[in-house]
Amino acid sequence: MLLLSGLDETSCGEDRIHFLHNQSTANFESLHEGQGCDTVFVTPTARTIDIAHAWIMRNSVMLVVSPVSSGSIIEMLEKYIFFADKVEIQDITKQTCLFVLVGPKSNQVMVGLNLGDLVGQPHGSHKHYTVNGMPITVAVGNIISEKGFSLLMSPAAAGSVWKTLLSRGAIPMGSKAWETFRVFQGRPAPGKELTNEYNVLEAGLWNAISLNKGCYKGQETISRLVTYDGIKQRLWGIRLSSPVEPGSPITVDTKKVGNLTSYAAGRNKSEHFGLGYIKRRAASEGDTVIVGDNIVGTVVEVPYLARQCPPSKSSTS
Repeated sequence: MLLLSGLDETSCGEDRIHFLHNQSTANFESLHEGQGCDTVFVTPTARTIDIAHAWIMRNSVMLVVSPVSSGSIIEMLEKYIFFADKVEIQDITKQTCLFVLVGPKSNQVMVGLNLGDLVGQPHGSHKHYTVNGMPITVAVGNIISEKGFSLLMSPAAAGSVWKTLLSRGAIPMGSKAWETFRVFQGRPAPGKELTNEYNVLEAGLWNAISLNKGCYKGQETISRLVTYDGIKQRLWGIRLSSPVEPGSPITVDTKKVGNLTSYAAGRNKSEHFGLGYIKRRAASEGDTVIVGDNIVGTVVEVPYLARQCPPSKSSTS
């Protein structure tokens, strides 16, 4: 959990907004307090580092990033803060707790907590509330899905909020179940789908990218890829016949066409699922591939990537 704030009250948020606008893929200058978005941190050649879930607050911008990447992102961003920039970056992980509410009854739980006014609001919208007298910030969406909610609070409030959520029917999800949910949803993760081997468009993260906001890190590469249709591979879900190790090659007619990046078993022992990058012209939805030595896979769309909206040809011409 990262927080970007101004060094004094006179900055009015302009420096931190402009800074994030230039250092990641989303259009922060179009957002206002109470709104939010997903944005991607990339290298100068648009290779992926991590997706951040951002909330625009009155005196700061909060970014939810992976624990795997938070240190490297802070180090990277601090290199680009110039002397005159009124921007400060803090790692607030130890000062905060974040709960994610997902599933078909999420709206029902929110209404039961008297937080129903956020139901149906745009992704990233957030407000400040109290639950059992404890301050809490609640946002629409989370780091895996645009559906559901995120709840941010202090560690002192976490126990009370947790008990309240359980009393309203929420069921705890452990780290293993969370990873399974991530894979089945198709949300790319740093160190797996988000690495220096893949660019942000191959990862399919269109909703987090602005194509017309002007110059930002990775923008030239992204513009060329879109203009010249230069995306050579894309991320897919793969329904598998058996367990298989991430890193295994994906082949079609004995020819390697990609790599498996993640694997998870479903609720029953016969359900196996993975994520992997496949060359664009080698396979598409519904096609059969071989993963590893002889594991049969079917290429499928996944919810997280299915919600991404690539630009139409007319909008990029």
